[in-house]
Amino acid sequence: MPGGRLTHSDRRAIAAGLAADLSYNEIAKRLERPTSTVTREVMRNGGPLAYRADGAHQAAHRKARRGKAARAAGPGALPSADFGRDPEVVRAYAESLTGILESSGMPRMMAGVLACLYTADSGGMTSAELVARLRVSPASISKAVGYLETQELIQRGRGPDRRDRYVVDDDVWFRATLASARLNDSMAAAARSGVEVLGAGTPAGERLREMSRFLDQISRDLVASAERWRAVPPEADEA
Repeated sequence: MPGGRLTHSDRRAIAAGLAADLSYNEIAKRLERPTSTVTREVMRNGGPLAYRADGAHQAAHRKARRGKAARAAGPGALPSADFGRDPEVVRAYAESLTGILESSGMPRMMAGVLACLYTADSGGMTSAELVARLRVSPASISKAVGYLETQELIQRGRGPDRRDRYVVDDDVWFRATLASARLNDSMAAAARSGVEVLGAGTPAGERLREMSRFLDQISRDLVASAERWRAVPPEADEA
């Protein structure tokens, strides 16, 4: 099987296979790649319905650039460790960011972990590093990273020392937006079911119908906005 990262041509073949309703296994065989490689590629880029070859390739390019920056910073580098920054100023900013995330509805511990990862130059930290940084118990960190993983706000990887590392990357909000759209789709479907149960001509049925229409539109808008962002070439971000 060919090694190395997926090419742009590989990703176009994956998109074509999905459009033809092929299974991940069938697509993988055509590419002579492991099925797990195709599965991860599709799921980290919006799933089978939202997967776009160009957007996925640009995302991989962004991630590769970020990986180079992370290696330069060193594993677990704290935001105050480099570039001559004042550690107290950085910590104050991280606390401020935690408060903003908390005010959006995120539990405080989860907000603190996310703020730590965003303000670390490497974009990633181990559980032990997060425990030391936030001065909380390992159990608290375990609960927080579990929550953030389910929300697709962080990813779990392995560092050179083989320990689990929790990271944020340039696609974190793209994935979180798609997850939000999927939740809206589920609620809209539930509302449509309610219309059938309660009757389209009743006040309750009409209320649920409006709910489904609103959520359907919001979901479409979220996905369209996310895809427009993914269509922007990395070079345009730097212009």
